[in-house]
Amino acid sequence: MSTSPMRHILHIDMDAFFAAVEQRDHPELRGKPVLVGGSPTRRGVVSTASYEARKYGCHSAMPMATAVRLCPHAVVISSGMGRYSQVSRQILEIMERFTPLIEPVSIDEAFLDITGCEKLFGSPIEIAKKIKKLIYKETQLTASVGLAPNKFLAKIASDLKKPDGLVVVPPHRIQEFLDPLPVSRLWGAGKATLPKFEKLHLYTFADIRK
Repeated sequence: MSTSPMRHILHIDMDAFFAAVEQRDHPELRGKPVLVGGSPTRRGVVSTASYEARKYGCHSAMPMATAVRLCPHAVVISSGMGRYSQVSRQILEIMERFTPLIEPVSIDEAFLDITGCEKLFGSPIEIAKKIKKLIYKETQLTASVGLAPNKFLAKIASDLKKPDGLVVVPPHRIQEFLDPLPVSRLWGAGKATLPKFEKLHLYTFADIRK
């Protein structure tokens, strides 16, 4: 009986994308906290916080006024969507060199099915490294990548060692990978869901599995 080949899925997620583009294009912003989004005086929202700003508790989807209170010396920049879209297309073109099976999730992240690409480009890990290297070489931006047998795992993996991370989830170590993770890592679990888990005394993936 023939069996389907093991799937190899990449989740590629650009690191602090909007802020990183601004810091790349404006060297004077490098090393400084940058907040990209709406005006703090007009109920604007943070689209992206640079890693320097995140140290102060700033994050995306936060009211800009709150972020500015947390980090008063941050540089606030209005979104330059035209420029970000142009860079996004450039990154997508790099991905297309390796596989046509691409599922964009947003302007700065995508899933890639690289199953069967080994004969052309090397092992799945080598492919992930090549894509990361090309993205940096051609855009001067870093990406974090998760490699796993499915999208759910790849999505979680890409977020674990940001920025510029690469996390691999081998098929035989899925339970070992998931069990110690806090339920806050569960894709889709947010402010409304997490308190419900806590009420049930479920704090890790292992708690839920058991």
